[in-house]
Amino acid sequence: MNKGQLIEAIQKKLGKDTTKAAADTALNTVIDCITAGVKKDKEKGVQIIGFGTFSIVKRAARAGINPQTGEKIKIKASKSVKFKPGAKLKAAI
Repeated sequence: MNKGQLIEAIQKKLGKDTTKAAADTALNTVIDCITAGVKKDKEKGVQIIGFGTFSIVKRAARAGINPQTGEKIKIKASKSVKFKPGAKLKAAI
């Protein structure tokens, strides 16, 4: 499912009175709030009971190999977002 399909699904769930634009706004608002929450609380992230938890993970600097040339390279330390699914989401799958 892509974003457009998700917007259509939200619109159908909310009923005929809801426009596609309103469903798009609702989805974008949720995404923005999750992003802001993860940025604000870097240790705990955003926890949605039953769905899952979004959190920041730190990746240490490490050595790697360029697959095209075989040359050894240094990969810088970085941050990424991790999602850990909740119990209800796991059970639904």
